[in-house]
Amino acid sequence: MSSKTHPVDEMLPPAKLFTLGLQHVLVMYAGAIAVPLIIGRVLKLDPADVAFLISADLFVCGIVSIIQSYGLTPWFGIRLPVMMGVTFASVGPMVSIALANPGAEGARMIFGAIIGAGIVGMLIAPFMGRMLRFFPPVVTGTIILVIGVTLMRVGIQWIFGVPVGPTAPKIVNPEHIAWLNALKDLAPGVIPEMPKGLRLDETLENAKYANGLNIAVSAAVLVVILLVAKYAKGFLSNIAVLCGIIAGGVLAGLLGMMHFGNVAEAAWVRIILPFHFGMPIFDPVMIITFVLVMIVVMIESMGMFLALGDMTGKKVTPAMMTAGLRTDGLGTLIGGIFNTFPYTSFSQNVGLVGVTGVRSRWVCITGGLIMIVLGLTPKVSTLVEALPTAVLGGAGLVMFGMVAATGIRILGSVDFKGNRFNLFVVAISIGFGMIPLIAPDFKMHMPHVIHPLIDSGILLASIMAVALNFFFNGATAATDEEARQAALANDGGH
Repeated sequence: MSSKTHPVDEMLPPAKLFTLGLQHVLVMYAGAIAVPLIIGRVLKLDPADVAFLISADLFVCGIVSIIQSYGLTPWFGIRLPVMMGVTFASVGPMVSIALANPGAEGARMIFGAIIGAGIVGMLIAPFMGRMLRFFPPVVTGTIILVIGVTLMRVGIQWIFGVPVGPTAPKIVNPEHIAWLNALKDLAPGVIPEMPKGLRLDETLENAKYANGLNIAVSAAVLVVILLVAKYAKGFLSNIAVLCGIIAGGVLAGLLGMMHFGNVAEAAWVRIILPFHFGMPIFDPVMIITFVLVMIVVMIESMGMFLALGDMTGKKVTPAMMTAGLRTDGLGTLIGGIFNTFPYTSFSQNVGLVGVTGVRSRWVCITGGLIMIVLGLTPKVSTLVEALPTAVLGGAGLVMFGMVAATGIRILGSVDFKGNRFNLFVVAISIGFGMIPLIAPDFKMHMPHVIHPLIDSGILLASIMAVALNFFFNGATAATDEEARQAALANDGGH
């Protein structure tokens, strides 16, 4: 490598690029397909259309990841190792639209709102980029710490199960359901009409939650990652997470946890065409709602870009920040056109950069190409989809924890002794960031229009950290050193 070539711009050998790129894809795959699965089913679309949503999502993930990592003109792409995926901040408003307007019409409303929000997102990106001076180390460290802690919930749910749905800890007793159904079948007039929305409480322990086999597989993945990280040398140690996922996949296959029936039925090639469900419907209120989502996405992206700047030693300038945020808007616009959703940089892949120490953006460009191939090849993507989430759970603990550890490392350079106000900034911001995790229904009496904003603990923590830091410390000190603070606490040892 030339002495003038930054590690971010280093071109690795093709074999390493493919392996490391595949690792990034596998890490984000479960999260990438989750949103189209959820929205497709809430819209009550045919299975073929749900499968199309998944393929479209993978296809656009690849395109936007390449734009973000490689760059497209000086105005798009932060040119750091970034993998883009559907933001979960968009799920709430999309589910609301889908429940009220099922079928293709609801899909057209969702995609119209997404297209409108993407355009607005590109327009407001320069303003967001100029806010970099409001993000000194005490702010960025706190935000990144909250991002990591928030993501740990995802990794833990991959191991034990999601609190609602088929893997909820408690389920309704089948005997109670049978009794209620028998009661409904009695002759009219024998009993009063049942209240609308009547439901039974979940009282029976669910065997699918905290399943011992899933826990064992996740633990095996974690052990393999730790062993490879400690004892392997060179390149192999850099793909410890991939080794753990592969080992977990093999183990899951031997235990009969992977099923390949869908792989045989899937087509080899599927072309992703725009406006699959028809021309989008542009509703101003829905567009405004998704603009709020874009603000959430951009604030979260700023924290992630700053984390990458720290991990890679690449100074994040205001121009780079603006180009990265503008790509969030462009990705959202492309997503709406190609029948998919708002996009942002995936936090788990930020953690993977810290785990592997590989800083080359060409790895994520390769990962983007792999995602495009997966999007165009349903048979291959279905094979990867067969991986149980328990396999990803063990890896998630490592990756998401690494994001939190990065935040702690940045906070380690903050002056807490000489400036006691910094303690208030960190303490209160973390507390606000935990609200949606600990009390997810806290917003039930608040206007629904602000739910996308306040439902994100990352956003709440970001707002509080910026506001408190400005209140206690002001923003002038960071004016001339924005780029240096974006790579603060870099030890050069990744």
